[in-house]
This record gives sequence, structure tokens and C-alpha cells, in this order.
Amino acid sequence: MSIPQSGGGPIESFDQLGEYLSSGCKPEDEWRIGTEHEKFGYCKETLRPLPYEGERSVKAVLEGLRDQFGWAQLFEGDNIIGLEKDGANVSLEPGGQLELSGAPLENIHQTCDEVNVHLAEVKAVADEIGVGFIGLGAAPHWRHEDMPVMPKGRYKLMTDYMGRVGTHGTQMMYRTCTVQVNLDFGSEADMVKKMRVALALQPVATALFANSPFFEGKLNGHKSWRSRIWRDLDPDRTGLLPFVFEDGFGFERWVDYALDVPMYFVYRDGTYVDALGQSFRDFLKGELPALPGEKPTLSDWADHLTTIFPEARLKKFIEMRGADGGPWRRLCALPALWVGLTYDQSSLDAAWDLAKGWSAEFREALRVQASVQALDAVVDGIAMRDLAHEVIDIAEAGLRARARPGAGGLVPNETHFLNALKESLESGHAPADELIDRFESDWEGDATRVFGEYSY
Repeated sequence: MSIPQSGGGPIESFDQLGEYLSSGCKPEDEWRIGTEHEKFGYCKETLRPLPYEGERSVKAVLEGLRDQFGWAQLFEGDNIIGLEKDGANVSLEPGGQLELSGAPLENIHQTCDEVNVHLAEVKAVADEIGVGFIGLGAAPHWRHEDMPVMPKGRYKLMTDYMGRVGTHGTQMMYRTCTVQVNLDFGSEADMVKKMRVALALQPVATALFANSPFFEGKLNGHKSWRSRIWRDLDPDRTGLLPFVFEDGFGFERWVDYALDVPMYFVYRDGTYVDALGQSFRDFLKGELPALPGEKPTLSDWADHLTTIFPEARLKKFIEMRGADGGPWRRLCALPALWVGLTYDQSSLDAAWDLAKGWSAEFREALRVQASVQALDAVVDGIAMRDLAHEVIDIAEAGLRARARPGAGGLVPNETHFLNALKESLESGHAPADELIDRFESDWEGDATRVFGEYSY
């Protein structure tokens, strides 16, 4: 989830909405990589989620990172709700999940170093107070009533709204975690191709990173329950967006789509003003019921764009949103996959050639089966495992062509960050398959054993 955005001043013309998006266009040598990941914190003694306050709490972790590692604190009212340092942010998800939103970096060597340092810092603080952290797509045994609520006005409004528009919204907010990567584009045409590749191939990422087979202590029938949750959350703001594949898609068409997504809030003077279900189009006319007579700023528009949750999201960059949170190594594999597919033109073209003949119905069926069966999925005779092989081959070629060295030049490129995914293909197992095997054998049906063996 996002912190309040800084988009700019008053909106004086409709064209500014699209110009805000197009201002993200950058020359290739300025493209950057921003990796984000969420993780569940828990009390080691009780295996319960962390409350906001107390000796073993989310607040204690934030304060430890501040005091021991020099992070600057961010507040909402009197509550510390985040941290910032060197272009990166640490923020809170609704149920206390801790998120690192990494700085925009030049290569995956750097972003992986950033992840490693962050997790080492978190572990140092957590160990001192008897707290653990784990990367999973969904909480393995916690129920809704077990979950704390973080003191952020945005989340209170969203919780109230989620129950009206879908069946799984609060599950997403309080009991799921993801890893994603944010990537740049060079032009409108480049954005269009990247968005189409991102949405078409997002189910492959879901299958490769599937890591949420448990829910409320039992097997749930899906290898990515997190992905299943997103299918029945809020149809106005989720999904694979068939219009992106239609002729004429561009920044203006995204603006039209975003304007039709009902609002959540307007952020004013440190407070989230309830605008649930209201229209940004009315806001542009000064007719928003929540703020009658007031017109929006570009910061309001930037905030509104953060309340849209498709499988790939367009802002001034593109967010790849289809993967479960997971083990340490896979936090680096996710940016490697998408950078390899989209930051080399030949690989981007090859990825689009692979997917451009697919129908909207096939893409959606692939999405559904990725959540259920992960790498074992088969849709219209196409095996997910075979498709994943092709996708990883394309990504590997893209990373090799980028030729970004690491370790002082000793590592010639970024291809080794794909190794965790290649191992999954060789074994035929996504992370969820391993968890299911353990649950049905030596764990003897006890999902809580995951904490002792898979925590960071």
C-alpha cells in the first residue's frame, strides 16, 4: 500500500492527467529498477501477528530500525507509520505486514544488495525483541479476528469499503504479502508494449512464485491463494484489463479507465477524507460530495492512481503485481524476470510475440489456473511449465544482452538471479509444492511448522 503521493499543484486542464503519466517517459540510460516486498511479522513465542504497539510490536521494529540503522521516521498524527532513507521507504500494510519500497537502482546487483541489507537490519532488530519475519503469499493460520489494525486512516476507509464490493477484500489487506518490481518506459509506444507483456505474462509469474497453499491452518486448494483472493476483491479496480490490448491504448485510455474507478479518499492536512465510491470526474468539476466546491491537485490524482489494483499498474512507471511474497532468493528473482523481459528490446519483442495471439479468455483462464495449479497448469493444451521455460529463456537472453556486471566486474551479468526460477522448472515445483509436501508428510498437517523452517 502507498504513502501519500506528491504529484503537483492544481489541475487546470484535463490534459494534465495524461501528461502526468507521460512525464514518466525516460531515455533508456535512465531506466531504473525499484523492488518492493512485504513480509509477515510474528511473535516467536506465540506465533501470533504483531500488534502495532508493545514490547514485541510493529512499532518496536520501526523504532529499532530508526535507532540502530539511521532511518528517518514518518508519522500519521502521533503514530510512526513508516521510515525513509537513501530513496527507499519502509511502510506498514493494513495487518502490520512490513514493506520495503526500494530506491530506484540501476541494476539487480544493487537492488539485491538493498534487499539483503534491509532483511539483515530487520532480523537484527527482530531477534532482540523475540520477533520473526516470514515471506509467504498468505498468512498460514491466522484468522481475520487475529489481525491487528494499523493506525492509518487510508486503511480504515478501505476496510469499510471492501466488504461492500467483493468477498475477499479484507483478506487481501490483512493476510497477504507480495513482491513486485517497478520499471520504467521510454515512450508511449514502449509503455503500451510493456503493459501488454506485463499483463499477458503475469500468470507465469504467479505460477513461478506461487507460495500460499495454506489459509486458516489448512490447505486451501490453491497454490497461490493470494492470487485467488484478487479475483474476487473489487472488479472496478482489479484484473487483466482487456482494454489494454485493444487498438488505440495509450496514456489517454488509462486516464479514462482510472477516472471510472470509484474513489477511496482525498488526503488533506494529514487526514484522509472519506470519498468512498465517489467520482474523480465529479472532483474535476468541483462537485465531489466529500469536498464540495473544491477541485483536485495532481497529488490527488497521484493518490487516486494508487487505489487501482490490476495485475500490472501504470503510474509514472509500471508495477508488476502478480507474485506471492516468498523466500529471500526469490525477492531478487522477481526483478530479474521482468527486467530481462522488458529492458532489452529484442527480449521485449520476443515476449510480445509469444503472447500477442492470446485471447482475453485464454489470458484469464491462464490466470485462474496459475493460482490453482501453478506450474502444473494446462490451458487449451498449453502447459504452464513449457510456457515458463520460454519466458525464462527470453528473460535470460535479455539479462545477458544488458550485460550489467556485479561484484566489481567479477560477475558479468545479472542472469544468476534467475537460478531460483530455473531450479523450480527443473524440479517441476513452485514454492507452494514444497510447502504442501512438507505439510502432508513430516509436518503432519501442522501449518505453523512453516514459521520454524522458512522464516528469514
